[in-house]
Amino acid sequence: MWAVARRPRWIALLLLAIILAGVFAALGKWQLERSIENGKPLPASTETRKTLDDVTTPEKPVGSALAGQKVTVSGRFVAGDTTVLTGRSGGGEFQTVGHLVDDATGASLPVVIGWSDQRSAAVAGGDRLAGDATMTIRGRYYPAESPDQDTFEQHEYSAVAPARFVNTWKAFDDRMYGGYVVADRTTADAADLGTIADRAPTREVQFDWLNLFYAVEWVVFAGFAVFLWYRFVKDAWEREQDEAAEAAEAAAADPVDDDVEPVGEPAVPVDGARAEPGRR
Repeated sequence: MWAVARRPRWIALLLLAIILAGVFAALGKWQLERSIENGKPLPASTETRKTLDDVTTPEKPVGSALAGQKVTVSGRFVAGDTTVLTGRSGGGEFQTVGHLVDDATGASLPVVIGWSDQRSAAVAGGDRLAGDATMTIRGRYYPAESPDQDTFEQHEYSAVAPARFVNTWKAFDDRMYGGYVVADRTTADAADLGTIADRAPTREVQFDWLNLFYAVEWVVFAGFAVFLWYRFVKDAWEREQDEAAEAAEAAAADPVDDDVEPVGEPAVPVDGARAEPGRR
């Protein structure tokens, strides 16, 4: 079979198969690298405190890399725009959300100030910070939450949803940040409220199995390209073997030379009489 494989035609086809296999292997390597890269945890850059204006702008969505970022923002809390949330984790039965106007941009920012087990105390805590005095808030920045329609119908809120606050806040100039800040102990103490239990976001490693499957698939394609060349060569060799065997069988079935007439018995008269000498 290898005598057939060494022919120029099949050598050229082998080179083409090797090139295709190399391309498929490169694609598989790329998919494998993506699978590993997607499984890496995000860098812990959230633990470096930055000003809010350095990490985002008003109306900009909050990506996963920014969730939980430590920030500092200065502004004034608007009187009468305190909202009380229920059914949230982090401490207390009621959590206070204040309407902060950023001094740098003039945009509105929801700030979770602290918690209390009494609604009146939660409202009083928000009112305590409201006024013309500028405050510096330190905390973590999180993506906006979706409004909870069920609690809205019951006049109760459980989500920090800027999309809903635009309809409930009295003072609003149509500029809103895409997330909210959970304030630290300093702000909670100033409002005489409990501090929201907050911690650094977890960065779990999740292996990307879909990209791994694609990588294995490209490797299979690479092997199949070489295997296909092998099958073509083997089929050609088997076809030649069959043709040679058929030719040998045909030669064995017809060994007589067509140019030589066969020697037979002398003709005998039909009636069986023997010819006499001298007579015709």
